[in-house]
Amino acid sequence: MNKFKTFISFEGIDFCGKSTQIDLLLNRISGTHKKHDLKVKVLREPGGTFISEKIRDILLDTSHSAMNPQTEILLYSAARAQLVHQTILDELKKGVYIIADRYFDSTTAYQGYGRNIDVDFVNELNRFATSGLTPFKTFFIDISPEEAEKRRKLLSSMRDSRSKKDRIESESIEFYDRIRQGYLKLAENEPDRIVRISGELPQEQIAENIWNIVSQFWPLSR
Repeated sequence: MNKFKTFISFEGIDFCGKSTQIDLLLNRISGTHKKHDLKVKVLREPGGTFISEKIRDILLDTSHSAMNPQTEILLYSAARAQLVHQTILDELKKGVYIIADRYFDSTTAYQGYGRNIDVDFVNELNRFATSGLTPFKTFFIDISPEEAEKRRKLLSSMRDSRSKKDRIESESIEFYDRIRQGYLKLAENEPDRIVRISGELPQEQIAENIWNIVSQFWPLSR
């Protein structure tokens, strides 16, 4: 296992609010990083490199409904492998602080538990794709699938740019319930790395909880 204290990730089912929390954390860091000379980069999955973004387009395209689960997991892993070996490892070695909007826990939860692919195999594939690179901390923003659907409908009613479902978001409530149960199991198995935070708390409280934890191992003004 290869860990850098400068590498953290955010996880959760779609519409849990993790991207919002990343933005809030980044904005707060921007108020202190000049004092500490912090260089922070946010990378999303799948994506983050030219090749990985091309794979993302394939994975999320609703016209690809015939995609086999084995194909899906290999594509996610390929996108991650490219991101890790082209970007993340080099940046970490340069002292850049990395925030990942999804990482290998998404594959374990979505393809392992959601698609019922053998979790031992998924774990081995994750290690292969990342060369064992593991986040120092992972923030799992936990909401129910029912709450996620409520938020999606609200965004749709507001005509938000994300209101149109992609291929994964179009899955059933039962699929998302399996994913959530997978995340809960991961958090139970790795309590030192994975921090479960209720995504139904006020945004400001979630952000404060995250800040208090990150500032324990990143040089931030508290």
